[in-house]
Amino acid sequence: MACRTGSAATATGCKLDAMPTTPSLLPMEERHWPHVRAIYLEGIATLQATFETTAPESWAAWSASKLDVGRTVAVDDEGVCGWTTLARVSARPVYAGVAEVTVYVATRVRGRGVGRTLMAKLVADSEAAGIWTLQSSIFPENAASYALHLGAGFREVGRRERIAQQHGVWRDTVLLERRSRVVGV
Repeated sequence: MACRTGSAATATGCKLDAMPTTPSLLPMEERHWPHVRAIYLEGIATLQATFETTAPESWAAWSASKLDVGRTVAVDDEGVCGWTTLARVSARPVYAGVAEVTVYVATRVRGRGVGRTLMAKLVADSEAAGIWTLQSSIFPENAASYALHLGAGFREVGRRERIAQQHGVWRDTVLLERRSRVVGV
């Protein structure tokens, strides 16, 4: 009898593949920057994650636009495998409870629930910090990110047609938002 990956055939003498462990979630610190940057560059290379064409070289340059809340890294046996941040959508005080979501998952762990785990933590942290609306702008072709956001309670607000160019090609984005059921109700 041949063993199949993931089969529960220990009684037949088949060696089970090691199940992936759930990553630990840690506050993002400057020491994580090289790994965070590498994952960000993986996303940039897909042409489906961001309009950006490169990542900042320094932590300080990158960190300056991020809120303190929501900075989380997922770490497994091989190291940092995903991360999240939040950014202000406006400096106006009336929008103090509205933040833009960023979530990236390393290629090597995509499809294993790391994004869901990170997003759940991000939502909880944002609500604990008094943020009432999370928003995200994604490429409509990025089906995995779209599904991740919908699964976390986001809804599609609208499509922004030809909002910006990527390598000379006009691209649309889908604006998604999640309204807290805890903060500002």
